[in-house]
Amino acid sequence: MTKKRVAVLISGRGSNMTALIEAAKAPDYPAQIVLVLSNEPDASGLATARQAGIATTAVDHRPFGKDRETFERALDDTLHAHRIDLVCLAGFMRLLTPWFVTRWSGRMLNIHPALLPQFKGLHTHRRALEAGVQQHGATVHFVVPEMDSGPIVLQESVQVREGDTEETLAARVLEVEHRIYPQALRLVAEGRVTLAAAPAATRG
Repeated sequence: MTKKRVAVLISGRGSNMTALIEAAKAPDYPAQIVLVLSNEPDASGLATARQAGIATTAVDHRPFGKDRETFERALDDTLHAHRIDLVCLAGFMRLLTPWFVTRWSGRMLNIHPALLPQFKGLHTHRRALEAGVQQHGATVHFVVPEMDSGPIVLQESVQVREGDTEETLAARVLEVEHRIYPQALRLVAEGRVTLAAAPAATRG
């Protein structure tokens, strides 16, 4: 089996990155995490990846100022130098330009802590509680130029409980994230889900 070469992009601790690394240790897993890249040179997730024996690098966005595309060209050069097939965003806190998204169309995934199309953007758990929804959850989707709007690969929901706080709800959703991201990457790496064929599945 020829495994897909995957880069994980992070800005912080990268807990979803860790879940992907653990899943990829299985002999039958169709992808290998070969690079962890961060826009934050001090991101704690880089140390975690190095401890797992994975190559790491940082492309600091700050020297590029407001020139997002030049920053992304540096990212793109790094990904191609490592012969990357698929990109997984895992808490990468930079909005990507259409140029970069188009370059990786159908080959870039993101995990979002909500049941898209609900609660795009930030502060999803707070907004879910304020809206009084009974179901919340997480979504893995293909990245498209419009934020949090790409075709869904996999979703899973959790029940919103009486007395939930942002923190308690976030903790349960994070467990879902760690479970479905490796499953979604498997589906895409095996070619069972493509950008044109998504959505694949929703789980309650």
